[in-house]
Amino acid sequence: MKQRLLSGLLCAVLVLGLLPGLAPAAQAAAPAEEDAAQVLAALDIMVGDASGSLNLDASVTRAEFTKMAVAASTSRDAVGDTVAVKPYPDVPQTHWAAPYIKAAVDLGLVQGDLHGNFNPGRTITLAEGVTIVLRLLGYEDADFTGVWPSGQMAQYRALDLDEGVTAGQDSAMKRRDALYLFYNLMITKNKEGTYYLNVLEPTLNLVNTAGELDRVALINSAMEGPVVASSGWQSQVGFDTASATVYRNGGESTLSAVQNQDVVYWSESMHTIWAYSNKVTGIYESAAPSASNPTSVTVAGKSYDIETTEAAYQLSDLGGYQVGDSVTLLLGRNGGVAAVGEASLAQDLVYGVVLSVENTTYEDSDGNSYNTRTATIFGTDGNTYRYPVESRSLEAGALVRVTNSEDGVEIRGLSSTKLTGRVSSDGKTLGRYTLASDVQIIDTYETCTPIQVYPSRLAGANLTGSTIRFYALNAQGEISHMILEDATGDLHQYGIITGVSEVSAGLVTNSAYTYDVGGVKQVFTSDTTIYNLKSDPCQVKMESDTTVERLYNLTEVEVDSINGNTIVDAQNHSYTLSDSVAVYVYENNEYQLTSLERVSGGDYRLTAWYDKPENEGGRIRVILAR
Repeated sequence: MKQRLLSGLLCAVLVLGLLPGLAPAAQAAAPAEEDAAQVLAALDIMVGDASGSLNLDASVTRAEFTKMAVAASTSRDAVGDTVAVKPYPDVPQTHWAAPYIKAAVDLGLVQGDLHGNFNPGRTITLAEGVTIVLRLLGYEDADFTGVWPSGQMAQYRALDLDEGVTAGQDSAMKRRDALYLFYNLMITKNKEGTYYLNVLEPTLNLVNTAGELDRVALINSAMEGPVVASSGWQSQVGFDTASATVYRNGGESTLSAVQNQDVVYWSESMHTIWAYSNKVTGIYESAAPSASNPTSVTVAGKSYDIETTEAAYQLSDLGGYQVGDSVTLLLGRNGGVAAVGEASLAQDLVYGVVLSVENTTYEDSDGNSYNTRTATIFGTDGNTYRYPVESRSLEAGALVRVTNSEDGVEIRGLSSTKLTGRVSSDGKTLGRYTLASDVQIIDTYETCTPIQVYPSRLAGANLTGSTIRFYALNAQGEISHMILEDATGDLHQYGIITGVSEVSAGLVTNSAYTYDVGGVKQVFTSDTTIYNLKSDPCQVKMESDTTVERLYNLTEVEVDSINGNTIVDAQNHSYTLSDSVAVYVYENNEYQLTSLERVSGGDYRLTAWYDKPENEGGRIRVILAR
């Protein structure tokens, strides 16, 4: 049965915190408005008003469209603020669009009417807009036969420039039509055969050979910063942040949620702010290639590239931090060091899990080596900390609280605090408790490196005493920190068992299972146990980051349709897709890792497989196409 795919299928593979994600291929259906708008804002072609609104239902004047066309041209950075002469009789030098209209004339993009006027305030028709866009692609009027605009409109449709555009040939264009027309321009090849966006940004190669636009790389190129959030930081951004779209740690947020010592990036054209609170605290162990000119540093047993000149200065032999000091690195969005803060100021209180305790060799500021017992702790804020410890009883897996004060660092073990309750559908409460707006949650299992969890991931889940290891309350009685035990299943791997061998004869009992995770085939064996597994999708339960505990088969659901990040079965039951759902296609007697986009467009029968019910934190982990 060919699957019915509802609108929004690609939402399952878009990551909007950056907002990162991948735009659809050039010949695919039109992207969502917000995705196309994000691309044009990053390129400074179409931006919102003071409140960030794009006013997509408003009409577009010839002057407004001309400004967009010049912003989409290779001369976009050469337009001045004034012009020496008026470009048309009805466009005086004082007209706001005069520099853009003059630039468009010089580029051969626009022409006046039979009376020599430009009519800047008249609404532009689709045919006029298409003609300008084709000229950007290198086409000349002589390339088209017949009466204008028949040839131009035929080429417009042949190049798929019409995806998402609803205006008729002679109709007035809306800003929404202009949005899609310019977006389509970016992923269309010009007359010479080069994708247009790659002409605009020749060093970035933002559109690949398949016509897919790399939005992540585009938005990275549009970002400015970073700055460290402190008193008055908003004045450094250059636009009114009150109405800005804000993301914090990859999730949609608010300006008030940006905290002191967050690392902040911004894009004025996108009217967007990205804030990151990632930090690492520990002993400053070494600098490379040297303390006089460091490009990376090792803190808490891990090396970090230095992202800013200010951080490089602070960590050099000229700055305020030397090898052997306790420091907190403020990390940027790529994990590099954006700034340095004092540990006692940056993290007064850390709850977490001990990852390891081991003897470590350090160098003091004089270059002398010394050994000390060191604990590596994964905090509920998602960061890793490393501290010298005197206690001989502290072991891996222990729950701890770390306090920083002027007297030094104190590490205390925590007793488990049990709690049972359901997380509300909006992720704001757990049982009778409210979750603090800045609640810190991690999920743990055995000796696997924990993962940070946001309340939205737990929405609707019933958490029990076996899944909540510890929680702490703030002064308002809200849950501020929480440590879970395998509540999400996201610490494990998911794939498909491709081969089964189970032997039970006399005194001989053994089993071997070949499985595929992420396109890599592996084998799990046991000399004593048969697990009664099938050649079907599976969970690979991990007891450490590299060691498999055992395999489990997943539960099957027949897919009737897919809507965004949800699948619906024949009984209209909905199931949420994992953010990292694995998709396999079975062809030619083999399982091949593929993408949801590929199998959704063919005559495949889709089945989905989940690890546990959604009200227990489960998700659809694998989709199989046959």
